[in-house]
Amino acid sequence: MMTLTAQMSSDGSAWRLYVVLYGVPDWPTFRWERSGPVPTGAERREALAALGYEVAKGAVWSWTEDSRDPDNDSTPVVLIAAVAVRDQEGATA
Repeated sequence: MMTLTAQMSSDGSAWRLYVVLYGVPDWPTFRWERSGPVPTGAERREALAALGYEVAKGAVWSWTEDSRDPDNDSTPVVLIAAVAVRDQEGATA
């Protein structure tokens, strides 16, 4: 089964989770209307299921940080998480 990448990010405002689909203008997206706390593993799993996906077997979330201006370390940090996902078994998304 083919895997895709799901990413979750926040720049200090609401958290967004989306599944990257190359060549498609509108990616499946879920949004938590809060800046904190970070969505739990269970919340992320439920959001992925609502989009018709599940974490691929053996995959784990990885975290990195970025900045709107990489040359200026005083700008707000953007947290980005990523995980391999696949179509949810039995889903019709």
